[in-house]
Amino acid sequence: MLAVILGTATFKFNESNMSEPYQVLARKYRPRTFGEMVGQSHTTKTLINALDADNLHHGFLFTGTRGVGKTTIARIFAKSINCESGVSSTPCGTCPTCIEIDSGQSIDLIELDAASHTGVDNMRDILENAQYMPTKNRYKIYLIDEVHMLSKSSFNALLKTLEEPPEHIKFLLATTDPQKVPVTVLSRCLQFTLQKLTHEEILGQLKFIMDTEGFKYEELALGQIADFGNGSMRDALSLLDQSISYGNGSVMVADIKAMLGLVAHDDIITLAKHLINQDAKACISFVKELSHKGENLTQALKDLSALFHQISITPNY
Repeated sequence: MLAVILGTATFKFNESNMSEPYQVLARKYRPRTFGEMVGQSHTTKTLINALDADNLHHGFLFTGTRGVGKTTIARIFAKSINCESGVSSTPCGTCPTCIEIDSGQSIDLIELDAASHTGVDNMRDILENAQYMPTKNRYKIYLIDEVHMLSKSSFNALLKTLEEPPEHIKFLLATTDPQKVPVTVLSRCLQFTLQKLTHEEILGQLKFIMDTEGFKYEELALGQIADFGNGSMRDALSLLDQSISYGNGSVMVADIKAMLGLVAHDDIITLAKHLINQDAKACISFVKELSHKGENLTQALKDLSALFHQISITPNY
């Protein structure tokens, strides 16, 4: 027990009850092994086989929209080739090297944001240091995020080293816009296109997290969050964080609707009926009513389209 004396008052508190800093769900549940990855099996399978055979290319390019696992896969790969237990697809996760990479403190894993290192001078400094051996690990790894934002001169400076790098260097490049990456760079890397996660994959992870954290939830509410994630696990987890705070530890359909301004399903059906009946006056009046209540009309349009899609594919009995 510690005592803090302020004036005549004494306050006591127990060190064991001091709460740890809150960690957002996207970081807390970030996969640390290939086995924990959600989706992207086509990419992880190739990398696992290459690691287990110790048949490693020097340059990798991971492409895909935000929040699908580009940087996560790159960090797991970095652990796999630098783990003190040896190169394999199953890094131990407990050695100092694995711990340093997980915490972002590895001196031999250089993570760069291309948006803030666009100049050719930045790239030349990086490449000059690349010639030196790793400080303590097996490989020196350069993880360049949003690589498409490098300038043309920076790409030209990178090309020679990327084509014939020292044996102790690995380049891991990530981008959301591969069309802007020069063909000369693409041809020197193994390219992996990461796909958007499915609704089921995101929903399964959300349920796992809620069960692990011991929070109450309605599956339909998590399904709505998965829909809003639009294939991005990070977006879905950020929205889940917000939903948990809004619901004070629970995620319910009513709270999701209020928080996001979603239109009730019955209102979507009413709007669909007006359209089917070709009642333009009633349709416009109803939309104005939804707008006046502050409903999310963009999402309402998506829900209406989804309803008509379901109707169109439903067999007629």
